[in-house]
Amino acid sequence: MEVGLRAALAVGVPLLVLLAVGRLDLTAYATFGAFTALYGRNEPYRLRIRSVSVGAVALLVSITLGILVAALGEPLWLLAPLLLVIVAGGTLLAATFQLIPAQPLFFVFALLVCAAVPTPAADIVPRVLLAASVAVFSWLLTMSGWLLRRARGLDRGVFGELFFKELRRAPSVDRGAVRDLRVWLTIAQNLLGVLIAGGIALLFGLGHAYWAIVSLVAVIPPARSAHSISRSVHRIVGTVVGVGVTVLLLFWSPPPLFVIAVIVVCQVFAEILVGRHYGSALVFITPMALSVSHLVSPVPLSVLAVDRVLETVLGAGVGIVLVLAARWVERRFVESSGRRGAPAAG
Repeated sequence: MEVGLRAALAVGVPLLVLLAVGRLDLTAYATFGAFTALYGRNEPYRLRIRSVSVGAVALLVSITLGILVAALGEPLWLLAPLLLVIVAGGTLLAATFQLIPAQPLFFVFALLVCAAVPTPAADIVPRVLLAASVAVFSWLLTMSGWLLRRARGLDRGVFGELFFKELRRAPSVDRGAVRDLRVWLTIAQNLLGVLIAGGIALLFGLGHAYWAIVSLVAVIPPARSAHSISRSVHRIVGTVVGVGVTVLLLFWSPPPLFVIAVIVVCQVFAEILVGRHYGSALVFITPMALSVSHLVSPVPLSVLAVDRVLETVLGAGVGIVLVLAARWVERRFVESSGRRGAPAAG
């Protein structure tokens, strides 16, 4: 319950403020700043402050770079290398600080979406400041439980059991991550996959090409995790179901307040489910992403839905191939290590 309420407030309050001032075209920057609240879950506050701060800084760097690229006209020669830096740096950052979410997904998403929104040079600073303000608000919100848990023992009794679960996760700083071959294997998977999925999407002229890249990054397992294709299958199935839910919710061109409510509700359930079952979480993540796109730049829902499905299948398909390739590389490495370590015969 605590996680769900925090997620709802982090994204809901800024979007309602933008609605009140008539600037829903800035939804993307507020939403990505609000993603700060996704970090530090189930961690004691002395450790959470580190995780949330690292996540917030990484998000703001990604948002700022995206805005700068957009102001320059979104040149591919600039966006492509920045994307590779964010993918590699985000993966290494997540492994070093043991972040949850454990992938550079939201950093990549923030960079690409912000880069795709036309931005006059005069709007660079205001948009960065908006994202930073929401990130600070989400940071304070995420850390607010420290005070609430000490306010007359609110963390005890039935109320405490309902709203405040025990904080058991204790991440440490892994300074050896930069020397871990498994981390660099994951970085290599992501870099190669981004180039392939993004290149194919651009070659065939698919709209919203960044969705193929985001889907690819979401499919590649976190560093040091098992390389299973089940995540790819969950991504495809969950996204297709999520697209269907979005069509049912938005086909009647609802008012902005309803769309904001959809984003808030989806954010809550996505946050609750993402650590339990990835496919189920995507049933809510997909409508949230499509709803944000709908607020920023309304286009026919059928176009959004078709693009989302096609590019998700593309990104996930490339991800499956790379997951299988990584399993082969790991198996060959283990076999060769075993042969080198075996005693000589005779």
